[in-house]
Amino acid sequence: MNLVEDKLNLSENAIKVLEKRYLKRDKDGNCTETPADMFRRVAKTIAEGDLKFGKSQSDVESLTNRFYETITNCYFMPNSPTLMNAGRELGQLAACFVLPVEDSLEGIFETVKNTALIHKSGGGTGFSFSRLRPKNSVVRSTMGVSSGPVSFMEVFNAATEAVKQGGTRRGANMGILRVDHPDILDFINCKSDNNKLNNFNISVAITDKFMEAYINGTDYDLVNPQNNQVVGRLSAKKVFDMIVDGAWRNGEPGIVFIDKMNADNPTPLVGEIESTNPCGEVPLLAYEACNLGSINLGKMVDDTPNGPVVNWKRLAEVTRTAIRFLDNVIEVNNYPLPRISEMVRNNRKIGLGVMGWADMLMKMGISYASEEGTKLGAQVMEFIDYESKCESIELSKERGRFNNFKGSVYDNQKFLTNKYKGKSAGIISDEQWADLDSQIEKYGIRNATTTCIAPTGTISMIAGASGGVEPLFGLVFSRLIMDGTEMLEINPIFKDYMVKHGLYSEDLMKQIAKDGSVAHVSGISDEIKHIFVTAHDVSPYWHVKMQAAFQLHTDNAVSKTVNFEEHATRKDIEEAYILAYKNNLKGITVYRNNSRQFQPMNLDDKKKEEKVEEPVEVKAEEKTEEYNPTGEIKKVTCPECGNTIEMAEGCFICLNCGYSGCS
Repeated sequence: MNLVEDKLNLSENAIKVLEKRYLKRDKDGNCTETPADMFRRVAKTIAEGDLKFGKSQSDVESLTNRFYETITNCYFMPNSPTLMNAGRELGQLAACFVLPVEDSLEGIFETVKNTALIHKSGGGTGFSFSRLRPKNSVVRSTMGVSSGPVSFMEVFNAATEAVKQGGTRRGANMGILRVDHPDILDFINCKSDNNKLNNFNISVAITDKFMEAYINGTDYDLVNPQNNQVVGRLSAKKVFDMIVDGAWRNGEPGIVFIDKMNADNPTPLVGEIESTNPCGEVPLLAYEACNLGSINLGKMVDDTPNGPVVNWKRLAEVTRTAIRFLDNVIEVNNYPLPRISEMVRNNRKIGLGVMGWADMLMKMGISYASEEGTKLGAQVMEFIDYESKCESIELSKERGRFNNFKGSVYDNQKFLTNKYKGKSAGIISDEQWADLDSQIEKYGIRNATTTCIAPTGTISMIAGASGGVEPLFGLVFSRLIMDGTEMLEINPIFKDYMVKHGLYSEDLMKQIAKDGSVAHVSGISDEIKHIFVTAHDVSPYWHVKMQAAFQLHTDNAVSKTVNFEEHATRKDIEEAYILAYKNNLKGITVYRNNSRQFQPMNLDDKKKEEKVEEPVEVKAEEKTEEYNPTGEIKKVTCPECGNTIEMAEGCFICLNCGYSGCS
């Protein structure tokens, strides 16, 4: 089957990614469908969800065509499990789940079993271990002592390692512990050895009380979750410095601002948010799942005689189509556990996000690192948020509001008005939000959440888009091809610009390919350097400010990596964390270049011996030019295609073939 003959506007690289990971195969491993077949399979399966609401077969065929055209035009892509599994035997279409970890041996191992079932189905899992009693606590039933949260995390890690998923997706976990748990110091240091817990991302759940203590230079309470009694106190500054030191050394742990997440919990009567999915962008209650998809913003720009403009009409149409698609995913999804199915249908959380943000900025001639850039980001997300709520209200008129609507934040006629009053980015007025509140009071709303900025690693490759809300990692890559020779892969927007302005040459592209950026290339104008910035050209300040611009109108959270140069100091990371807190982010992932080698989860036989150093007291201003905590190689190569693996959206990913430790 010659996949390149498919009449779709897909790159050769996109077709390779689809062939390797997404298309149906026969028992001999040969592809039995084309990309067009796959997209038609997905569109038809999801459209058939309408049959549950009295629509005719003719209506379903019309909706199938609408979904198909939206996806094949690369305007919108659902998350990978939906592309892989819709219309197939597995039928599990959700990317991420959160499971409870109760403080009993029976409860813990029930969750281990459920985790294995989710990983088998292709999903990732998030856990809070904050309910577990501290290590050395007496277990009354046996008079033994508890081994504590970190010890049980190793059990979950081993179970994940044991579950194989046919090479399409591997299980990934998020482990979270509250900063006021008595074992918090052990947790902060649990990944200082890069060989341990390598099926986990870990994050500390930071509370507002802790941040107040840190800012005021005071101690804070440690609380035993068994009885909620204060069992000790620690210096908030000492703990914060340890978190910063870990992030500086190898990117672990991350932090989530748990009180900010719960302030936006749409169903507080149902439960408290304690954890997120593996990449941190979806705060979920126990047994919830989220169905995700992303709009390609690069496709929402039109060239006009007066210059490039955002096509707001197309963006509205795609947003509404995507919301309908994601709500239908809930109807046809085959969830791995009955309790998950029940919880998801009661809250109907969906997460529509974006990719191609860097593409949009470059097409518009706007720098990522600018007030103009953050303003446009806020406007785009405000518009998507508004249109997504409009469509969710329309769905509620047709199908009914989500079951847990009563007692939710929407069970208040002024929720959106109060949330966004005086915060307009210039696209949606206070009056428009007030009108939506009136409609919600009358008709309800179908989905407890509608927006979420998720990682888009492989789906952005399929769509030919930049990832999520990240800046580009490079304008020009030197890419290995089958016979071992190298060829240049040039960002098409950058190439078009350079050709249009008579600046393109092979020699110049080879020069740029050395580090992917034009920042230090002589003969390049300041205007070009301003527009075509890459991740390491953008200061941490603008990384955080851009994340904040999108967070304001995102129901869930924003998955993004704040990239630091290798010579960054601990003080630099500390300042980024404080800036994130002050800008109302729900979490932040930082990564200092070359601080950790990517560790693919299924290549245990290729692991290298590592030199592991004990944590040391360090001064904040200490530089890092000579420091390499593991003695590892600087460039990390993909085990599948040999190209460079980078840290993006909280995950290590190959920018060539999509190989990742998170999926």
